Amino acid sequence: MASSSLPSNVHVSKHPCLRAKLSQLRSKDANARETKALIHEITLIVGCEALATGLEINSSGTDESPLGYQYTQEVIAPSRIALVPILRSGLGMVEGLNALQILLPHSVSVHHLGLYREPVSLEPVEYYNNLPYHRPSSPNATSAAGDLAILLDPVIATGRTSVAAIQTLKEWGVKRVIVISVLGSEAGVLRAAEEWGDGVTIWVGGIDKACDTRGMIKPGLGDVGDRLFLTIGK
Repeated sequence: MASSSLPSNVHVSKHPCLRAKLSQLRSKDANARETKALIHEITLIVGCEALATGLEINSSGTDESPLGYQYTQEVIAPSRIALVPILRSGLGMVEGLNALQILLPHSVSVHHLGLYREPVSLEPVEYYNNLPYHRPSSPNATSAAGDLAILLDPVIATGRTSVAAIQTLKEWGVKRVIVISVLGSEAGVLRAAEEWGDGVTIWVGGIDKACDTRGMIKPGLGDVGDRLFLTIGK
């Protein structure tokens, strides 16, 4: 899909190293260890690109250098950020997630959403959610939700799982969602991007044209969870 035809809240990486790694990841000969490493590396590249434009810098006073010179301290905004991988294939992005933790100038909370696709309808079914849903005790209290949620989902196929996760995060109370994905289908990415147009930005390593009748992207990456956990043929 030509980048010119994508909505403004969808970004596809053009990084040459990422594209070469994505080609390696597509191969049926990539074993579980190689698959895990490639997903980690692609997640880090896409994450760097996403955070470069998804965060801002604010001044926070002054400090003194070892030579005694004054300088202006800078911090990222927003400061309240949550990382949210989608289980189970999102676990393959955990090392990339840890790299994002290192990339960020301060530690952030990590929450998990468990979603699987019903085999016949391909509709998402939630089976796990550890978002802290406690409500503020007063109107002026801080909500449990972060200002920004970074949603990690390696494959956006039909887009229904991403849409369900975005809906959950919106209901939780986040102000904005950045979706980081390794690969998406054209229709799936567009569906996710349209769910909350003003509040969602999607960053993806690559886009394939379509899905097959089973809801799998073609040529795609196969079932990433099965490839990671050696459960192919279950």
